[in-house]
Amino acid sequence: MRLDFAKGHGTRNDFVIFADPDNLVDLKPAQVAYLCDRRGGIGGDGLLRAVRANLVPEWHGPGDGWFMDYRNADGSIAEMCGNGLRVFLRYLAEEGLVDGETVSVGTRAGLRTGSFLPDGRIAVTMGPATFGSEVEVAVGEQTWPARSVDVGNPHAVVVLPDGDLLDRLDLSAAPSWRPTEAFPQGVNTEFVVRTAPGHLRLRVHERGVGETEACGTGVVAAAAAIGDAGHFTVEVKGGTLEVDLTGPEAVLIGPAVVVARGTCLLPN
Repeated sequence: MRLDFAKGHGTRNDFVIFADPDNLVDLKPAQVAYLCDRRGGIGGDGLLRAVRANLVPEWHGPGDGWFMDYRNADGSIAEMCGNGLRVFLRYLAEEGLVDGETVSVGTRAGLRTGSFLPDGRIAVTMGPATFGSEVEVAVGEQTWPARSVDVGNPHAVVVLPDGDLLDRLDLSAAPSWRPTEAFPQGVNTEFVVRTAPGHLRLRVHERGVGETEACGTGVVAAAAAIGDAGHFTVEVKGGTLEVDLTGPEAVLIGPAVVVARGTCLLPN
């Protein structure tokens, strides 16, 4: 299969992107994993497929726009990706598939709206953050209480006491959690420290991917878990993101860039 693709990232959270307007490309998990492989494929934390919303059976919202079909790097389906959504919008705009300063797209977490800002960044609505029961997260022999936060996808947020501990964490393997039934489909795990009022620093292990340099929904979950309504600046490995929690739904603000385009010969 010959696939025309683009490669983009938002704060170094990177994605393979392609347009499939007529919903003709049914990639298997192994094919997604091949494309996202950093040595044998193109490389990315996930894959974004742009398909017309009215052709997506599980979408029940407006049918005259685009749907963001997001897959994790291992090929598993995910509900939502905040950095991916910004990159998705940048790709649609550069391909001439949308116009205007504000664009709405469908996701498995619901309708999301992006605004192209004068400074080149993109602001995207993320829906409200909702909270579940407290869980326990473990990395190796260390355990911490964590807050369960849903931002269209599941998160467990651990607030750490200092940045040195954050830097020393070994996130080469997925953290575990208890009770295990709290997240039957897996969970994204954030470790966050407050560096100043309204300022956070964060590391994240994404389900189906591993540690990534940024996670948009994770940044929103972490800001919400801190418990202060307001505007946050969040430092991640890949750069800086902002979260606004002053309205009825969270807004994520950050960069998004398409860095390459090409053609891939995809094996069966």
